[in-house]
Amino acid sequence: GGYVAFSVYLPTYLKTAYGLTPSDAANRMAGFVLVAVVLRPVGGWLSDRLGAVPVVAGALAVVAVCAVAAAFTPDLVPVGTIAFLAMAGALGAGAGATFALVGERAPAATVGGVTGVVGAAGGLGGFVPPLLMGSLYAQFSDYGLGLALLAAVSAAAAVFALTAVRRPVVAR
Repeated sequence: GGYVAFSVYLPTYLKTAYGLTPSDAANRMAGFVLVAVVLRPVGGWLSDRLGAVPVVAGALAVVAVCAVAAAFTPDLVPVGTIAFLAMAGALGAGAGATFALVGERAPAATVGGVTGVVGAAGGLGGFVPPLLMGSLYAQFSDYGLGLALLAAVSAAAAVFALTAVRRPVVAR
């Protein structure tokens, strides 16, 4: 859901934070989405070779680092662009790895249901952050807090993936 959220909100963010024209902001958003989409199967491929947990955790760690960098509204070229494109790649790879994780951890008879729940969570992940970013910007006239929250949630999710998710599923 993270790259869906950015595809929705990134043009607004770029216009407001960096003064880009609507067309320039839309083109940069398209680049963000392209990187995320291309790296989604790479995340699945890496999961097949390394396991889904380390790929998910690594992707979340990259998102956390990039969100911290973006929270300070660095110059768009090169730091802001690198931070957002790296975040796009990590979000895409993490999405691919998440579905690999379902295949690794969910009992075969529940894969469809679990995939549905994961997809629903992704839908919420694409819906809630833009609302939160807009609300925080309206209150503080700055996006830093929203990006800092993204960094904190991503870091916490990476720790969760490396601890709780590592435990194997017990068949019943």
